[in-house]
Amino acid sequence: MKNETKNKFFLVVVDETEELHQALHFACARAKSIDANIALVYVITPNNFGHWASVDALMREEAREQAEEIIKTHSDYANSFTGKTPLVYIREGETTDQILQLIEEEEQICQLVLGANTKSDSAGPIVNYITGKGAARCKIPVVIVPGSLSDDQIEMLC
Repeated sequence: MKNETKNKFFLVVVDETEELHQALHFACARAKSIDANIALVYVITPNNFGHWASVDALMREEAREQAEEIIKTHSDYANSFTGKTPLVYIREGETTDQILQLIEEEEQICQLVLGANTKSDSAGPIVNYITGKGAARCKIPVVIVPGSLSDDQIEMLC
């Protein structure tokens, strides 16, 4: 099993939700247990200040810098947990479209790991889309990790 997973990646969507930690912790624990890898994607949603090109360019640059800072923090966490440097993707566009497009483009991505919001009536927009309308486009298994799990609970599952 380990030889088959060595070049496979679990994709985690990096955002600013609380449940990101559970998704990333699960993906890292699972990847470490089977000698797989982690891939992280952060999607920047465009602001559309097209009529003010200089404002648009400045906002895009600031958004990119913020994305790089956020994803570096989670990349460092994944690296310290698994001992491997994760692949990092920063994309721009509509979040679910960019996630599904990345999965279509990168054959080594074998699983999408998402965290579910457990503090509201909705699991979150990405989970809702991927398990609903986007399910036909998603060509890999999706693991949804409840945001209420502790690190110890997650590790017992892996």
